Amino acid sequence: MHPDPAFRWPKSNNDHQDADERAALEAMIADIGFGMIFAETPDGPRVAHVPLFSTGDGALQFHLSRGNALTRHIVEKRALCVINGPDAYISPDWYGVEDQVPTWNYLALELEGNVRRMEREGLIGLLDDLSAQNEAKLAPKKPWHRDKMDSTKFDKMVDAIVGFEMEILAWRPTAKLGQNKLAAERENAAAALDATGRRAMAHLMREFGTR
Repeated sequence: MHPDPAFRWPKSNNDHQDADERAALEAMIADIGFGMIFAETPDGPRVAHVPLFSTGDGALQFHLSRGNALTRHIVEKRALCVINGPDAYISPDWYGVEDQVPTWNYLALELEGNVRRMEREGLIGLLDDLSAQNEAKLAPKKPWHRDKMDSTKFDKMVDAIVGFEMEILAWRPTAKLGQNKLAAERENAAAALDATGRRAMAHLMREFGTR
C-alpha cells in the first residue's frame, strides 16, 4: 500500500481499530463484494478473482473452482486479499496551481491471513450469504434463493467448487484522496472528475479528503 502516512485510513494499524473504522471497512467489503486472492504455489505466485463475504468477526470467506491453480495449494497457507474501490487519474492541470505532477487517487484494502478449507455445509452457507447480501442490493426486486433451483443440479454445482475462510491477521487500508493538497485544489480536481463522469472518486475526495 502507499507508504505516505497521509493516505492511511485514520488510526489504522494491524492491531488497533476503533469501532467506526472497523464498521467502515466491513461496509466497504460488503458494498464492493469482490476482490483478488494472492498466494504462492509450487509454480509461482497465483491470483484468483472471487466474490467475498466478511463474517463480521475477523474472517473472510470465498470459494474457488476445483480447477483453479490456487485450490490445491492455498490450504493452511498465508494469503493476501486485495479489494479495490473507486480510482481515477488526476491531471495536474486540475488543481489550478503550478508545478504539480500527474497522480492516481484510489481507495483500496489489503487483508492478510491464514486460510483453511470449509466443510460442505459451510460452503453452502457461504453461497446463501453471498446471494442474500447481493440480492438485497437489487431491491425492490424479489430476492433470488437457491430453492428456485433443482436440488440435484445445485448439488452438482456445489461439487465443482471449494470454500475457504481466511482468518484476517492484518488490515491495511489506503485512501489516497488528495489529503496532501489544499482544500481549494482538491475541490478543483473533484469538480473536474465530476465533469468527466468519475463521480465516485469526486465524492470520496469531497467527503473524506480532509481526514
